[in-house]
Amino acid sequence: MIEMDFRIPQQREVTTDGFGAKSAELDSRRQHALPRALSPGLPGYVADADGGILADVDGNRFIDFASGIAVTSVGAANPAVIAAITEAAQHFTHTCFMVSPYESYVALAEKLNELTPGDHHKKTVLLNSGAEAVENAVKIARAYNGKKAVVVFDNGYHGRTNLTMAMTAKNKPYKTGFGPLASDVYRAPMSYPLRDGLDGAAAARRSIKMIEQQVGAENLACVVIEPVQGEGGFIAPAPGFLPAIAEWCRDNDVVFVADEIQAGFCRTGDWFACDNEQVVPDLITMAKGIAGGMPISAVTGRAEIMDAPVPGGLGGTYGGNPVACAAALAAIEQMETYNLNARAKAIEGVITEVLGPLTDLDTVAELRGRGAMIALELVDAAGDPNPDLTAAVAARCKKEGVLILTCGMDGNVIRLLPSLVIPEAVLRDGLEVLATAIKELS
Repeated sequence: MIEMDFRIPQQREVTTDGFGAKSAELDSRRQHALPRALSPGLPGYVADADGGILADVDGNRFIDFASGIAVTSVGAANPAVIAAITEAAQHFTHTCFMVSPYESYVALAEKLNELTPGDHHKKTVLLNSGAEAVENAVKIARAYNGKKAVVVFDNGYHGRTNLTMAMTAKNKPYKTGFGPLASDVYRAPMSYPLRDGLDGAAAARRSIKMIEQQVGAENLACVVIEPVQGEGGFIAPAPGFLPAIAEWCRDNDVVFVADEIQAGFCRTGDWFACDNEQVVPDLITMAKGIAGGMPISAVTGRAEIMDAPVPGGLGGTYGGNPVACAAALAAIEQMETYNLNARAKAIEGVITEVLGPLTDLDTVAELRGRGAMIALELVDAAGDPNPDLTAAVAARCKKEGVLILTCGMDGNVIRLLPSLVIPEAVLRDGLEVLATAIKELS
């Protein structure tokens, strides 16, 4: 793997047991000033970050297998991104593109039109967050075909706004107590090879049957799906599932929307997870890894669909902020320069080498995923989901200086989202800590 130069030492080092004195003081301030719903997982407040390392205010250094939930793919302090931000901010930090436009918005839209799947004419709108991108994709689809219903899939996650909460499968902590939620949202069965045992064609037939019987193509504006599910458990559908759903949508005047917010921008070893089976979405939503940590999102799609809303119907005060646009252009350039698609595949190879043997344990049901988006599903002796073991493994890893995230409807999946520029030695060190924790706690 390509090695890069970093500002801070690329080694883990933990000298405090839990919160250090400075982090403890900051956490006391957090509890007084912030609502309890904001509850960070790392036992340390970050003061610096680079490469594959997070350094806290007490001098601890953690291996980062979260990347801000797949955001800092080019690193948390990429010099090219920082330079682009600095240059843009020296000219202006905001104008609102809808009021007084600027080139970087247009340039980023052109780049996304080029990178996203398909060679048809595309157009792009820039927004702020992943949830906002999903909401706008639904708006655009409804404006295009005049239909209202939305189909999503079991285990899916699409955001925390009212509509995207309705589209998200998991109740706690995302939806509980926040209703009533948006209507006309329906959930179809997802291909989950480990649990359903179906090939892609059979899983697609099951989903399409449900859609036709319970929703009706004549009522359906769009199908929204994560090509590799994120929060739901890093579930990659069986081969053939996505192409079959996309084909059904094309045949029935239903807009096929790929939610690539977590899986996009080299994360799975392709520019987008859809590329793995050459699936070409009508609309694609993007955020997270697009801009090296700056808040920006996008919807890109077929020009005739994107042009359906009336003039003024899309936009927002901060959408396509000029500083964020500059960061995104620089981050994408870094992905191209360092061939981070190939690097993601190299990361997959290392993860498979180190963690693959764990599947011999009764407690590890599966190692799955693609690129630098890999998960372990943990079970008990009866083969049922084991969230207690998963939580214990995550806690052990954090104690030893490795930040990992858990996910899945049952809370029994460990997900790995390392930076695509993480040094191989740091990656291997963190994986060995994780492997040891699983073996010792199983």
